[in-house]
Amino acid sequence: MIPSGERVYAIGDVHGCVGQLQQLLSLIEADNAQRGAATTTIILLGDLVDRGPASAQVIEHLMALHSRVLNVRFLTGNHEEVFLHAIDGDEQALRMFCRIGGRETIMSYGLSGPDYERLDYTELAERLPNIVPATHVAFLRSFEDLITIGDYAFVHAGIRPTVALAEQKTSDLRWIRGSFLDHGGAYEKMIVHGHTIVPDVERKAGRIGIDTGAYAGGPLTALALEGEESWVLQAHA
Repeated sequence: MIPSGERVYAIGDVHGCVGQLQQLLSLIEADNAQRGAATTTIILLGDLVDRGPASAQVIEHLMALHSRVLNVRFLTGNHEEVFLHAIDGDEQALRMFCRIGGRETIMSYGLSGPDYERLDYTELAERLPNIVPATHVAFLRSFEDLITIGDYAFVHAGIRPTVALAEQKTSDLRWIRGSFLDHGGAYEKMIVHGHTIVPDVERKAGRIGIDTGAYAGGPLTALALEGEESWVLQAHA
């Protein structure tokens, strides 16, 4: 259950798909208004950036939303983690960033395709902090790793099955797959997560996966929760 008087909308991995994000937020606004008064929280499950074409615009849009809507919360995904390390000058992280969709993120900040191809990693590392606004970096650094509301826990990737929620490692919350996805039992909370693409919302004994692959042509999904009820909103490309 979600506590009485509260309503939650959890949004899966956006990955630079700003059009679907705007569409989904409009659906959430209309749905929330239709259902009547409640203390409403919107949770972004992480991986706002990379792969899709408009990561900078996604961040800008969500910063604006956060400035006018109090109960919007953000989780750090593995893509935000690598992006921030790359901005901090970690060349190994920068190389990984470019392999997992960072090229699209960098170009969304105004670097042209030819310029991107021309720069080596050292030059790109020098350029990156100058093209990503400090306000975006500060916003990304403010994200959380774990949010609990009622009987639900919201994370980016998942949790280590044998470890209590309070003792989870950040690396697992942002990166885990195999042992979490293969675990067939329940946890101390129902885990709502993204990170691993599924063709449709995946409901298991102890978890609900809502990364439906927006950047790869799938919908962007929100799981809505109130009391004992749950329902799904989706924005299609």
